[in-house]
Amino acid sequence: MRWTGQELTTEQPGALPGLARLNNFVRSVQTPDFAGITFHEILAKSALNRVPGQSELPLGYTINPYRGCSHACAYCFARPTHEYLNLDAGKDFDSEIIVKVNVAEVLRTELAKPTWGRHPVALGTNTDPYQRAEGRYRLMPGIIAALAESGTPLSILTKGTLLRRDLDLLAEASRLVPVDLALSIAIYDDDLQQSVEPGTPSTTARLGTVTAVRERGLECGVFMMPILPFLTDTRAHLDEALRQAKAAGASNVLYCALNLKPTVKQWYFQWLEREHPELLPQYRELFAGGTYAAKGYRTWLGERMKPLVRAHGLERGRTDPATGGPRSSALDAALATGSGPRAAPDVRPPGDLMAGSARSLIAEELPPQLSPRLF
Repeated sequence: MRWTGQELTTEQPGALPGLARLNNFVRSVQTPDFAGITFHEILAKSALNRVPGQSELPLGYTINPYRGCSHACAYCFARPTHEYLNLDAGKDFDSEIIVKVNVAEVLRTELAKPTWGRHPVALGTNTDPYQRAEGRYRLMPGIIAALAESGTPLSILTKGTLLRRDLDLLAEASRLVPVDLALSIAIYDDDLQQSVEPGTPSTTARLGTVTAVRERGLECGVFMMPILPFLTDTRAHLDEALRQAKAAGASNVLYCALNLKPTVKQWYFQWLEREHPELLPQYRELFAGGTYAAKGYRTWLGERMKPLVRAHGLERGRTDPATGGPRSSALDAALATGSGPRAAPDVRPPGDLMAGSARSLIAEELPPQLSPRLF
């Protein structure tokens, strides 16, 4: 893909109201392979994000290599994050993608600080790290390698089948640190999936990715989130969804009803009015109380799901209490030993693991001056 020569002029305050004032803005890029999408490359000043409001243990940290997401899910809870640059949470979120081109380099610097406590780090809890642009920018291998080399546990939640590209790297990382993976697969009706998640890989492709993860010897959960009221909450749909997740090899399943923050509600209701206008009155009543579906509905959904999960021999997984992503197995280990989240994970040192190895994918992703530390 030739991106040189595709860049736009950077002085476009009308098109990029927030980006125009950034002092770390590099360039904007368009390419025929991503019709209708503009990528705005920036130099990140930090990579690790401390999850706010977590005064109690465990601490939560995330990494977001991208802002905005071409998956274009009408219900995406992260849409309001685009407004910090005066971009709208609707079409702009789907088509104006912020790319932190130096995120792996910045991350290595932050992980090298003596104060870093090797807390579990979550990816995919805001925007998807394996959206289509990752095929071009290839930011995740450097991030995975930096976390593993530093002894930092990691978790990834994604709708992207591009995760398969990095499975060998993740398998190697899992021998150094706890690695927890999950695929977000909420809709098992092909027409509905393409309507409400138009930029995502198919359900079949994502289930195939679950199988590929398991074949590498890694655990993989399935996030059935969100369950859409009156669209994907029938017993038949839920039963079939769980059957397919089990057949794909899912380690566990997590589920919850649709949540709609005010900005997201506006965008989702626009989709609903276009595709299922007959449901609008029911939705307005269900979400009259705010972001969450009425408590009675959530209780009803839980009572429907619990016996189905048991019937398919699936365990209900747990989310990380701080990030909302897959719960890091490092947290359970820390609680079991009473060591707290600042303790180093109980894994073999990189030097011991890699000694005598013919090839390390992690070492290949690190700068030359860091690679020898793995041998």
